[in-house]
Amino acid sequence: MNRSFEATRRVVLTTAPTTMTEAGLAATMLRGAGVVLVGSALVAVCAHVSVPLWFTPVPVTLQPFAVVLLGLLLNPRLAFATMAAYLAEGTAGLPVFTPHGLGGVAQLLGPTGGYLLSYPVVAPLVSAWWHRSSRTFSRGLMIAGAGSLVTLAMGATWLGIWHRMNPSVLMSEAVLPFLPGDVLKVVAAAGMAAGAERWKRQQG
Repeated sequence: MNRSFEATRRVVLTTAPTTMTEAGLAATMLRGAGVVLVGSALVAVCAHVSVPLWFTPVPVTLQPFAVVLLGLLLNPRLAFATMAAYLAEGTAGLPVFTPHGLGGVAQLLGPTGGYLLSYPVVAPLVSAWWHRSSRTFSRGLMIAGAGSLVTLAMGATWLGIWHRMNPSVLMSEAVLPFLPGDVLKVVAAAGMAAGAERWKRQQG
């Protein structure tokens, strides 16, 4: 009986760490999936806060705010996965893109698609820069601002190819009108990220 008990104990001790590791991995994957879904939902909500402009096909939206904020709050892998999921949802026909557009694949590949396609690039870049910095408000401003400029550059380049605009027209229709609003979005995102970082330090 002692031998049977000892054998059982050895089996439990041998298999328990593996079982715990598998359970921990499953929990981590579930948490990651939840973060991706919530993050893509945030971008979708911000996309519907949209104001069309009469002189350009590009509307003013809160999407850039959501993209840089999630970049500051998430690690690079989750930031990329969230933006990839958002684009996948949109191309599948879900109403996650701004309503001032064609919707679905047509909107992703249409004149304003460059802005959308910048999101899986910008969010992980912002995340990587943020996690390598001191994570202060001033650093957040610089990093989020750089990410916002990347979005504007990619969006303007794509729009220019579509409509064959000269650089001056492109600047006046795809970049300059959005700079004041993007400054406010960058300040808000950097403030929220710096606040979250201070809270984590206090908790730790």
